[in-house]
Amino acid sequence: MRYLKPLAVLLLLAIPALARADAADIPGTATWYFHADFEAMRKGDASKGLYDWLDEEVFQELRDEIGIDFGKEARQMTAFSSAGKGPVILVEGKISQDTKDKIVAMAAADGELQTFRASGKAYFFFDGGDDDIDHGNIDIEIESLEKEAYVSVALKNKILITNSRDRMEALLANDGKIESQENGKNALLVLRAERSLIQAGVNAGEMQRDDDWDSNILRNAKQVAILIADLGDKLGIEAQLMAIEPEMAESLASIARGLISLQAFNDDMDPELSSVLRSTKVDVAGSTLKISLALEPDTVVSALAD
Repeated sequence: MRYLKPLAVLLLLAIPALARADAADIPGTATWYFHADFEAMRKGDASKGLYDWLDEEVFQELRDEIGIDFGKEARQMTAFSSAGKGPVILVEGKISQDTKDKIVAMAAADGELQTFRASGKAYFFFDGGDDDIDHGNIDIEIESLEKEAYVSVALKNKILITNSRDRMEALLANDGKIESQENGKNALLVLRAERSLIQAGVNAGEMQRDDDWDSNILRNAKQVAILIADLGDKLGIEAQLMAIEPEMAESLASIARGLISLQAFNDDMDPELSSVLRSTKVDVAGSTLKISLALEPDTVVSALAD
């Protein structure tokens, strides 16, 4: 299992903690989702620097730890989790046979190789015991994947990781495609843009059961979503928060505008950052608070590096 853990590093790009998919395919019952289009980052004008940072800080670690170049092979990654069913991670791209062979070898190296078949496709069971996900300065957890996971490389150009055997077999039967369920009133908020790079969202009501999400904002939110898009010369960032009631959305907007105003005209603040704050838009529509801004690519990369 420890050899698979570096894959989890990719989720560091998501909000704090399939066949070719889009966030629109996420099941309506999901409690959180994350979708990244690495191919779009590589090709985008504003996002090239973001991809270079990702390649150096994340994909390089995967190359060092497991000898697999996901920076070269991965085109997209989709991850989500549903209550009681655990997380699903699907990496899609030009997955080489050498990479597939290494993953199978890792399964064997971790102990007794447990191989299963479903719909004529093989998958493997990784037992991680009680180890934490810990590589150097990176210490993260993705629910229960650190303890056990089911992994398959049987689908063409895909690596599929699930927490449950039932979920793995259902996805293999459907060639890795996620069966979207009819959206209900608690369906996750999904933001879209023409050249989206990263999409993420969380059902705050579900996550409040975890003390790590115990904050004033999340206590008053039903849904939270974020989107990063390539605008050509800048990176666009949009965040939306669906509050429990319209009055709360207005209150949060007032707080956001006040904080932005106080900082934007601070003489000690970096002029570039001050300009960004002054251009930040804060809007409210019903119970939904929307914050949007456009950043120079170098500003985003510098913030990530810090």
